[in-house]
This record gives sequence, structure tokens and C-alpha cells, in this order.
Amino acid sequence: MDWLSRISVYSDYIRPILDILILSFIIYYVYKILVQTRAIQLIKGAFFIALLYAVAIFLQLTTLLWIMNSLATVLVIIIAIVFQPELRSIFTRIGQSEWFRGSSRGRPYQLDSILNAVEILSGRRRGGLIVFIRRVGLKNVLETGTRLNADLSTSLILTIFGHDTALHDGAVVVQSGTIIAAGCFLPLSEQADIRRSFGTRHRAALGLAENTDAIVLVVSEETGAISLAYDANLYYDLTLSEVATTMRRLLDLREEAKIVDEENRIDR
Repeated sequence: MDWLSRISVYSDYIRPILDILILSFIIYYVYKILVQTRAIQLIKGAFFIALLYAVAIFLQLTTLLWIMNSLATVLVIIIAIVFQPELRSIFTRIGQSEWFRGSSRGRPYQLDSILNAVEILSGRRRGGLIVFIRRVGLKNVLETGTRLNADLSTSLILTIFGHDTALHDGAVVVQSGTIIAAGCFLPLSEQADIRRSFGTRHRAALGLAENTDAIVLVVSEETGAISLAYDANLYYDLTLSEVATTMRRLLDLREEAKIVDEENRIDR
């Protein structure tokens, strides 16, 4: 009789609470993904259609109801086609969840070397485009450039983005402490409301951030402004301190910085 009472308590109290908690988590997680993409437009469109359908039912607009019921399947297909990039981004970000990550780490990023190079490029008004791989691979992007697999350093970045070099027009792709490739071409952004003053570098940085979880660091050739693109957004004209703080957070370099400091102390 005791186990029967336990089952009854589970059915009456625990199961509804568990149901609400799981549903709340799913809604919150989906909301975080939608905020980081342009899929919020999809939600607005779906909400408008649902509102129109509710009004048609309430006012008994039989013709409108017949049309909407007849086109229900077609509307789903149209939404899937029109919002294909947003839907792809949603499922890509679900696949990027921490649940699917491995625990292995590569060599630490040489962030100080990168920031030194960016500061010099900004001061000299030389354009730069540096891509940082996170969890999503960029094989298609790497195939458009020249493979280097070289140790990351300030001098190498400055050499690549120097004037009249063969690779300065493309992007440098970095993973851990290695420059994997240079002269890579990135997909341009499809956003219609992007600032007209943005050049190809900024559009390319935003385009890659819309389709992957990569972080893209941009130095403007016209103004020397430093920008970051990630999570389908472009953050323009940042200070070097803001860039450093943001990248350490996004690349999770805080623990690696502690390890490097400990190694330096031991060497001394």
C-alpha cells in the first residue's frame, strides 16, 4: 500500500511540477536562441497569423476561415522556405549546446599577440579580418584560402595584412594558438537593414556570424575602428579593452590565463 501511495503522490504533485520545469527550460532556451538570431521575425509573423485566425473565429468570418484552413499546409511550407536561414541557425545553435561539447582543449589563444596586432593595424588604418573558430567547423571557409598552420604571432598577422600582400584582402582563420589559413573568403550578410557605410569586411564578418558560432574581429581600413561580430550581431567601434574583455568571455580564456600566469611564475 505504501508504494501505491507514493505513485499517487508522484502523479498528483511531482509529475506536474516536473512537466512545468522542463517546459519552462525549453521555452527559455529557445528564447535565448531566438534573441541571438533574426528568427524573431518568424515569431512576429506566426503571432500575426494566429491573431488573425483568432479574430476570424471570434467574428465568424467564414470566407477568411476557409482560406486560412485551406492554406494552412501551404503556409507552413512558405514559412519554412522564407525563414530557411533563421531555422538553420536555430538548429545549428541547438547543436552547439554545451551538452554536445567535448571536454578537450587545444593550445591557449595568444590573445595578447592578436590585440597588439589589431592595435597597430588600427593606428595605421590597415584593414584586418580575423576569424576565431569555436565549436562549428569552417571547412568550406578554409578551402577558399591558403593553408598556413603557423604559430600565431603579432608579426605574422601584420605581415599578412600588410599592403600589397597576396593574402591581405581575405580573412585570417585562427584556432587556439594557430593561424590555420589566410586569404579566406566569408559569406556576405543577407540583412537588409545593415548600415550602408559598412564595407565588404563588415558585411563578411556579420555574414559568418549569422551562420556559425565563430567570432570575427574587424579592423576598418577607412576609419581604423575595431569591431566584433558574433551571434548574428555586429558591435561597431569598440575600444581595445572592450574587445579583450568580450573575447576572453566568449572564448572562455579566463582559466587559460590563470594557467599561463602559473607557468610564467614557475619559469621565473
